[in-house]
Amino acid sequence: MVALLAALHVVSSIPTLGSLAKEVGGNRVEVESLGKGYQDPHFVEPKPNLMLVLNRADLLLHVGLELEIGWLPPLVLGSRNPKIQPGELGNLDCSRSIPVLDVPTTKVDRSMGDIHPQGNPHYWIPPANAKIIAREIEQRLVQLDPDGRAEYEKNLAKFNGRVDASVKAWAPMIARVRGLKIVTYHKSWSYVSQWLRLEEIGYVEPKPGIPPTPSHTLEIINLIMTDKIPVILVEPYFDLKTPKFIAEKTGSTVLSFYPSVGGLPEIKDYFALFDSNIGAFVAAMKAKA
Repeated sequence: MVALLAALHVVSSIPTLGSLAKEVGGNRVEVESLGKGYQDPHFVEPKPNLMLVLNRADLLLHVGLELEIGWLPPLVLGSRNPKIQPGELGNLDCSRSIPVLDVPTTKVDRSMGDIHPQGNPHYWIPPANAKIIAREIEQRLVQLDPDGRAEYEKNLAKFNGRVDASVKAWAPMIARVRGLKIVTYHKSWSYVSQWLRLEEIGYVEPKPGIPPTPSHTLEIINLIMTDKIPVILVEPYFDLKTPKFIAEKTGSTVLSFYPSVGGLPEIKDYFALFDSNIGAFVAAMKAKA
């Protein structure tokens, strides 16, 4: 009787990384995520049960660039799992090969708001970056499970093909939004803006992580009116009161962009995340036409 293969237990800090691990790992992995797709990934509550999840992990995938600095390190330490400690083979910082944006060029201090000293960590949505992450995961899975090399390589090639097909299918839609000026709530869409060639001209937050003030809100209203900005991009976990107020005063549309898999029940994998956000953007632009 042939013994059944024990699947590698992969744990991700955010569901999108877990989705990419499932694409690459296939039946050779089982995947859990610590955070939920509708949560702010900066502020996942470090509950004791998450230590138990990490205790069983063969591989931990995290965003890095200090996105999870406030909650993940104590969970990893408390998991008492030597496989996933920093520097070990079972700990993969998925930002390792990403061309990082918004790296500060001056010394960072708290007066600047919630600035990430290593650069912007919200990098996982654009297709080129998703392919980089998937390749990093594939290489690490091969190291942990050499017998699965052929399957991991096949799955990675299949994933890349699906990404390329999706980009091609959406090309006409994406062309409609290229060059648009936008306002976002938090400075978390830099990679998406670079990919879609959007121009971010303002932010609802006066500084990253600092709540909107009346004076700054008035500045944004004037900016939107002057430049005729059609949309305000907002993650669903932020308070919508100020963005909606701005929209009422300017006629712009508040558009919820979901930053991770699971943000909505129907966003079950990376491709659904891709489709949901681009679809919502294009629909908003059509409504403005």
